[in-house]
Amino acid sequence: MTKAPRICIIGAGAVGGLMAAGLAQAGAAVSVLARGETLAAIHRDGLIARAEGRTITGPVNASADPAKLGPQDYVVLAVKAPSLPAVAPALEVLMGADGIAVSAMNGVPWWFGAGLPALEHHSLPAIEQGGVLGRIAPASRSIGCVVHYAARIGSPGVIDHSRGWDLILGEAAGGAPGDRVARLADWLVRAGFSVEQSARIHHDVWFKLWGNMSMNPISMLTTATADRITGDPLVEGLCRRMMEEAGRVGDAIGLHVESSIDERMDFAHKLGAFKTSMLQDAERGTPVEIDALVTVVHQIGRIVGVPTPFIDAVLGLSRLRGQSLGIYPAASSA
Repeated sequence: MTKAPRICIIGAGAVGGLMAAGLAQAGAAVSVLARGETLAAIHRDGLIARAEGRTITGPVNASADPAKLGPQDYVVLAVKAPSLPAVAPALEVLMGADGIAVSAMNGVPWWFGAGLPALEHHSLPAIEQGGVLGRIAPASRSIGCVVHYAARIGSPGVIDHSRGWDLILGEAAGGAPGDRVARLADWLVRAGFSVEQSARIHHDVWFKLWGNMSMNPISMLTTATADRITGDPLVEGLCRRMMEEAGRVGDAIGLHVESSIDERMDFAHKLGAFKTSMLQDAERGTPVEIDALVTVVHQIGRIVGVPTPFIDAVLGLSRLRGQSLGIYPAASSA
């Protein structure tokens, strides 16, 4: 029998917590880097996920000290992009000499320029975190993970799943998935997820971004849910203009979006009174992912010479709103 991999989750929130609970129940050797109330709750009651009328749980080694968890086979980054600089030292300890980083985050990850000829010789300050992530976890030691499920934190250490189980895994450096992707995919399937092994993970990342990068900042600016945004012809029209621009940027870097804007708008409308992650962050007063979702598209557009006036306008407004709320830094990375 194949030895269970050592998998550490950094960020035991909605995305990472569900993944950790499922993997632990499946028999993987799961660790969680946590702190505060979440760490105390896991030590007291374990890590628990509730999904479709059942409880998902298993043995999890939790600590705030990465040295106590030790080197891992896989380190899953399931934190918000603004938290990456703070967790970088822990990531370095947990990866050791042979570990693999797995980006399971919203927006464009730090390794995105690798494998894309149009970008590989350019800097993207919005996502590169001063180069520290690229040094610790270059594309050659990273796996991309695109998350297509929804969950929320019911209470510290307790995750409530609401819909979807889909994950897409691929080599951050591009190309056909290797053995390390296949091994992780196998364990995630055992954990109850539906996993696609993709040879074009950059396309998968861009497609999700294309659907999120308009409605997220607009929801933060307006405090409106998805149904209200798509229900207002003028606001929906703004979303469409932003998606058109992002589509042209994607074409310029070799990442053509095959779906139509009509399909995406219909999907968003069917979500009903859904709050985007950026709106939820604004309401909680936590750092908002403007850079990984919007600034990066603006920066790529400038590199490839594709104008993005609608994206730029919403970006500027979002930065000012975030700064006013104290959830986005005053210094711009654009």
